[in-house]
Amino acid sequence: MNIYIGNLSYSTTEDTLKSMFTAFGDVESVKVIKDRFSGRPKGFGFVEMPSNSEADQAIKALNGNRVDGSNIKVRPADSGGKRRKKRPFRRRSY
Repeated sequence: MNIYIGNLSYSTTEDTLKSMFTAFGDVESVKVIKDRFSGRPKGFGFVEMPSNSEADQAIKALNGNRVDGSNIKVRPADSGGKRRKKRPFRRRSY
């Protein structure tokens, strides 16, 4: 299960997140999203856990916890398929 972690402090590292989530089970991958140009973290990241039951336990236990000075938001990640399709550009004829 892919888990979204939001409201992260800029000082939070991938190692910090991994150590938090390994207490609940195996962690496949950890990714803190960074700005393309400056390289600074954007304040959110993702954790991939193979077991859904362990991921649910981690979400319930860690949501709202204080990490590096900010209260984090932990929830299942959206698959990205809910976006509305853009309409094609059509010229007006006057």
